[in-house]
Amino acid sequence: MGEAQEVQLQIMGKESKEASQPEHENETNQPEIARKRSTAKWWLLMAVYSLLLLAGQSVAVLLGRLYFEKGGSSKWMGALVQPAGFPILLPFYLSQPRNPATRSSETNFPSNLVLASIYISCGLFLAMVSLLHSLGLKNLPVSIYSLVCTSQLGFNALFSFFLNSLKLTPFILNSLLLLTISSTLLVFQDDDAESKHVYKREYALGFICTLGASAGYGLLLSLTQFAFQKVLKQETFKVVLDMTVYPSLAATIAVLAGLFASGEWKGLGTEMEGFKLGQASYCMTLIWTAISWQLFNIGCVGLIFEVSSVFSNVISALGLPVVPVLAVFCFGDRMDGVKAIAMVVAMWGFLSYVYQHYLDDCELKKQNI
Repeated sequence: MGEAQEVQLQIMGKESKEASQPEHENETNQPEIARKRSTAKWWLLMAVYSLLLLAGQSVAVLLGRLYFEKGGSSKWMGALVQPAGFPILLPFYLSQPRNPATRSSETNFPSNLVLASIYISCGLFLAMVSLLHSLGLKNLPVSIYSLVCTSQLGFNALFSFFLNSLKLTPFILNSLLLLTISSTLLVFQDDDAESKHVYKREYALGFICTLGASAGYGLLLSLTQFAFQKVLKQETFKVVLDMTVYPSLAATIAVLAGLFASGEWKGLGTEMEGFKLGQASYCMTLIWTAISWQLFNIGCVGLIFEVSSVFSNVISALGLPVVPVLAVFCFGDRMDGVKAIAMVVAMWGFLSYVYQHYLDDCELKKQNI
């Protein structure tokens, strides 16, 4: 009887040790993550993600506006090119190593049902945001569209406060205020200073849709970070691709359904024939817009995975001066006083957030010493 009790106590002690092991591993993992992020390889990865985001964003916005400028009129086609380029990522996705044994051994790994729910819900949300972006790009000059999109950083910081425990410091609050002022200034834009084809009603619709898209995408980025931290809990490139490919697939299906339900697909042949740059240019414009958006997506999701959704948005805001300036040369947009002031105020807001990020890094380094 005594021996049986002794054996039982040994088993219970072993079980309690094994149960406490994951918590210990998580604690020892933090310095390992910090060391990884201080290596040259990590900084190189950050540079690649940032380059993909900035280049993809700038090219996609300019080509998207080119589509509408030269004869394109389908809002659903403008929305479709945003998620539909995901097949270019399939070779990278299929080349990623898979280890079912490791996955099955992780008790905290989400079930397929939970994963499917995340991918489908994010995909449907992405489809809605893509449609709003398409309407904004269709009805606004590309320079104003880009400036309104800077409000995305403010929305993202606000949602991250509730979902990702972001601290709203004075510098971040200052950033939110300045980005709000920047977008508000564009409401008072003089119609005479705009393209002759942009009417007051279209301008209002484009402004509201772009602002709504910025808010929606800011929320989507915060939800993506929440999924990485609270649900997926893995640090592999395959997880980044999963959060890019599957939501894009769901969004593509949703937008295609909207394209056929609206009947706009019937006019695509006529639209291609009447495209001012020719039919070949029509196809290439759509193809390269789709590819550019996917490069942007992989850079954006990668930065969320490695750092945070707000950091990803900060890097995105770096492209703020690029698109409006290029739009002056590509589409003849005028850079008047209101736009210039809005750009300066938006950059001020952006730098305010960057400075807060710098202070956080300095404090983190002091804690690690």
